[in-house]
Amino acid sequence: MDQIHVQSAVTVAQALSRSGLIPLDARILLGHVLSKDRAWLAAHRDAAVDVAQLRTFESLSRRRRDGEPVAYLTGRREFYSLELQVDGAVLIPRPETELLVELALARIAPDSPARILDLGTGCGAVALAIAHERPCATVVGVDVSLAAIAIARTNAENLGISNARFVESSWYDAVARERFDTIVANPPYIAADDPHLTEGDLRFEPRGALTPGGDGLAAIRILVAGARSHVQHGGWFFTEHGYDQAGAVQTLLGAEGFSEVQTRCDLAGQPRVTFGRL
Repeated sequence: MDQIHVQSAVTVAQALSRSGLIPLDARILLGHVLSKDRAWLAAHRDAAVDVAQLRTFESLSRRRRDGEPVAYLTGRREFYSLELQVDGAVLIPRPETELLVELALARIAPDSPARILDLGTGCGAVALAIAHERPCATVVGVDVSLAAIAIARTNAENLGISNARFVESSWYDAVARERFDTIVANPPYIAADDPHLTEGDLRFEPRGALTPGGDGLAAIRILVAGARSHVQHGGWFFTEHGYDQAGAVQTLLGAEGFSEVQTRCDLAGQPRVTFGRL
């Protein structure tokens, strides 16, 4: 049903059943409208939803049925237990990217004053997760998009994370004279002809943050080539990549003199993060 005409309030259960969405999406959106969590909705299925709230929920439901991502509709996404603000200027943080954070954290001592660089920070998800878990470290997040940097800074302020700063930069440009103990990156890596770019949530996300064109490796080539000038001796470089790009990334790192080059798979069993030590 594309539109619901009501003259009076309905219950939570009725609103959910009329949404036309999968149950999880419907609960997230209605919870957003009512400022309640999913546990509350489950326990209060007979609670009233007034007309104004229902109309807002209908509008969001319609946009979701048209394919718009839930995270953009609510303006929020959880990543590594942090609630982040997101909008159409940034990629939506995904669970598989938490692997990038976990691998980096395993090589940063809890009390280390390490300097970490996050390339292509977007909403700041990776940088803020690392900064939150390693409060003695200093994290710099860079992104070519000023709109993304503004969102990352807002997230840092909202979360009260003071050991992360965000800088507008095309990759290493703004940190040209700096070196870091660890570099992490989640660059655009989808090949230009990948059909997934025209499907699902990807249709609504910033294309420049998804694909660099060509075979999808252009950005990673730039980052690996520049890493030697920005990683301290004994430091680490980590990058997320596509499921079929691990071999190519390993070769790139080896050619730049990185050792201990390895790839780890995400929870779906797909090769997702490759890293090495300088």
